[in-house]
Amino acid sequence: MIYGLLGENISHSFSPLIHKNFGDYKYKLFDMQKEEIENFIKKEDIGGLNITMPYKKEIMKYCKTISDKAKKIGCVNTVVYDEFRNLHGYNTDYDGFLYLLEKNNIDVYNKNIAILGNGSTSKTVYNVLKDLQAKSIIKISRSGDIGFKDIEKFINIDILINTTPVGMYPICPDSLIDLENFPNVSTVIDIIYNPIMTKLLIDAYKRGLNYVNGLDMLIAQGKVASELFQKKSISNELLNKTVKDIKRDNSNIIIIGMPGSGKSSIGRNLAKNLNREFIDIDKEIEKNQNMSIPNIFKNYGEQYFRNIEKEMVEKVGKLQGKVISTGGGVIIDRDNYYPLKQNGVVFNITRHLDNLSSKGRPLSQGGRDKIYKLYNERKDNYDYFKDFNIENRYFKYTVKEIQEKYYEYFNN
Repeated sequence: MIYGLLGENISHSFSPLIHKNFGDYKYKLFDMQKEEIENFIKKEDIGGLNITMPYKKEIMKYCKTISDKAKKIGCVNTVVYDEFRNLHGYNTDYDGFLYLLEKNNIDVYNKNIAILGNGSTSKTVYNVLKDLQAKSIIKISRSGDIGFKDIEKFINIDILINTTPVGMYPICPDSLIDLENFPNVSTVIDIIYNPIMTKLLIDAYKRGLNYVNGLDMLIAQGKVASELFQKKSISNELLNKTVKDIKRDNSNIIIIGMPGSGKSSIGRNLAKNLNREFIDIDKEIEKNQNMSIPNIFKNYGEQYFRNIEKEMVEKVGKLQGKVISTGGGVIIDRDNYYPLKQNGVVFNITRHLDNLSSKGRPLSQGGRDKIYKLYNERKDNYDYFKDFNIENRYFKYTVKEIQEKYYEYFNN
């Protein structure tokens, strides 16, 4: 039998990867229009399906039975065929969101909570919160009773949960709200999992708040769905390992640092060690412009280069599972932080300034004083961008240290 995900615009889904970890069965993506569903579900070789946007309600009319949980929520995200080819509907998203809260030690009891969005996922989240006795739950949406124009009235919110697709790949980074308007918020949850960190979550991270993306929920609901498909239980140990592995393997390693600090060489060797694709943003710009960076500066000036660099950062930052080396000045524009951080762990390569190479680096020309001046102008931005500082004293040790820090990051 074949299993899979039924939805629309789902090419970015992690579901095949998730189900590969949970069982030895074929799992495919079925991206189709609403009018195709009726004939599709009659196929004899389908054993069960996960259902995603926008068909979580549509699929219910084809189900012979619907679980009490799915009835209560009002939508189905998993269907399984019986021996007579009848469909039975379930909502495993409930279990997934419950796991997310428990795994991340988020206590919603007696808390004031705001849910952004009014779709199927918001209904699931609402029911979990209600069952766990949240103090108050408001829904903020474009079409509901409380609109985004009213959002600033609710400054007493403790936990903020985004269930809308705003900020999701490929229209990222993007966000509906400014966390400055929620001074009491301590925890931000975004159900989106691609990118790994939405702009909303990055803002929460920068403010020192608790933040969680939707990957825990996605993988946990996938576990429950897989148990329904296979009619057998899956251990929580395997669930936790799958969550950790997918987060680690799909995150980028981002390398920043002063010109001449060794970013490209370190990145290239790191990618080789980890069997990942290496992307050098400066080299990508040179290929795009069919011109060396010194000549771009000479012929068009620095601002032209920075504009091209920004476009390349936005493009490359949407990729996943890469090692990405940046130009030394990428940190000048703090807007570049969001696309780099959304899928990345950022390592700042430091080196004694007297040991920096200036060959082929337009802004490093002019001797020791120029390099020190450049560093002093940029050091606050390097600090703003970085997750870790790594001193490049000995090349092989530096590569090894980044690998160790990266794996530690996902083990914590």
